[in-house]
Amino acid sequence: MKINGCNLHPLRIIPGEKGNVMHALRSTDEGFVAFGEAYFSSVKKGETKGWKRHHRMTLNLVVPVGGIRFYLHDDRPGSISFGRMEMVELSNENYQRLTVPPGIWFAFQGIKPGLNLLLNMADLEHDPAEVETADLSKFPIS
Repeated sequence: MKINGCNLHPLRIIPGEKGNVMHALRSTDEGFVAFGEAYFSSVKKGETKGWKRHHRMTLNLVVPVGGIRFYLHDDRPGSISFGRMEMVELSNENYQRLTVPPGIWFAFQGIKPGLNLLLNMADLEHDPAEVETADLSKFPIS
C-alpha cells in the first residue's frame, strides 16, 4: 500500500458443505494491537460515509458481505506518505483485512447491490472525543 502504516492482510475463506468459515482477526496476526470493540456497519450501493480520522484507534476492517471501496488520505505531518490518497476495494472476491493506523482519514462507499457490510475490530472502545469527522468535500473522491 502507498500509505505508511496501512496494510492489507489476505484472509482465508474455508469452504464448507453447509456454509463457509471466514477468518477475520487473531491475536497473533500482524495488525492486531489490542481488543477494544467489534462492530458492523452497512452502506448502501453508491452511498459514501466519511471522512473520519481516529487519533488513537487502530482499525481492522473486513468486508464479509457485499463490496466496499475504502478511501484513505494521509495528512500526518512528517509522514513519508504525507498528502497521498489511496483507494482499496474489499469483498468476498478480494477477501482481506485492511489495517488503518491512527491519524489516517478514511471514507467508504458501497459498491454492490444489496447489503454491503463491514466489520471493524478496533483496539479501543468508541470514544467521541477520540474521533474527528469532516465533510466529504474535504478530500474530493473521484
